[in-house]
Amino acid sequence: MNEDTPLYYTDYLKLDDLLSLQSPKSLERMGELAHEEMLFIIVHQAYELWFKQILHELDSVIAIFKQDYIDEKNVGVSVSRLNRIIEIQKLLIEQIRVLETMTPLDFLDFRDFLIPASGFQSYQFRLMENRLGLDPEQRKPFEKAPYHARLSKEHQQLLIKSEQSLSLFDLVEKWLERTPFLQFHGFDFWQTYRNTVQKMFERDRKSIENNPTLSEDEKETELTELAATEKSFSAIIDEDEHNRLREKGFRRLSFKATQAALLINLYRDEPILHLPFKLLTCLIEIDEFLTAWRYRHALMVQRMIGSKIGTGGSSGHQYLKMTAEKHKIFSDLTNLSTFFIPRSKLPELPEDLKKNLGFYYSKKES
Repeated sequence: MNEDTPLYYTDYLKLDDLLSLQSPKSLERMGELAHEEMLFIIVHQAYELWFKQILHELDSVIAIFKQDYIDEKNVGVSVSRLNRIIEIQKLLIEQIRVLETMTPLDFLDFRDFLIPASGFQSYQFRLMENRLGLDPEQRKPFEKAPYHARLSKEHQQLLIKSEQSLSLFDLVEKWLERTPFLQFHGFDFWQTYRNTVQKMFERDRKSIENNPTLSEDEKETELTELAATEKSFSAIIDEDEHNRLREKGFRRLSFKATQAALLINLYRDEPILHLPFKLLTCLIEIDEFLTAWRYRHALMVQRMIGSKIGTGGSSGHQYLKMTAEKHKIFSDLTNLSTFFIPRSKLPELPEDLKKNLGFYYSKKES
């Protein structure tokens, strides 16, 4: 086709190729089509196309965060692309409803022809998990074998390479560690936060002890609950305790990155922290929608096959439910709300710092 030939819709989208890619096994094996198999194929092909788009967006955001300096404009671009991923995830969850118009008996008409193929072999979905930053140690073992064991050699190599590359989690952690406002012209955010939290607990303790409406038993119960809350705060105030929890796998973000993420959340109303806050919120939502999709998928599988073994040999919906709980990536960001304090009790920022948080801050020239 030369440059003067008008572009034709079918040619641009290669529709003839695309619409020829549905090859039902029932037609091949039985000589007649199991009607619902066409829906099954098209839904899963649509999933893979959306996975390709998600990977396209993730790769662009990862490229932005690989830079040593990320300006405000690029943070905005990243937020926009992460929001697109979230909207795609909503579609992926809704797509399950289309698949569920197929009944379990309909599925049985062609299910045996699929063995041993399985959605577990979707290498794009595994790439997506790795690009986001799923820790290989977090993965639920699949029959005591690596998660990529049932994939082709080519796809195994792709996944192993992706594990060895910097993920979005890794890069966001480094970006948070570079947050310039944790210590600023004598203002130490973490020390100020620690003092505020300690004063808050002292006030609460005195309020309980001096409350004439509470019995001694009630006071003891409330003081015990307060002590438990205080202990949970100590895990984020004390760096050694944070690192101890990190070594045990209860934390992933570094102490400094956690400090920065908390500051961004607490002072999200300051203009220069709007976009960083939106970015962290997007990461939490992506994690939540991944969990929702896994759980919704598990419910669908239970409805379709009950307690049968999946076509790929896994323990069906039980395995999928376990991955929904275990395969979370940005839990540290989600759990930060444990350490939020009311706006009315937030430490007052120095005036010069407030000016810099209002977009007066600029990268110093070397």
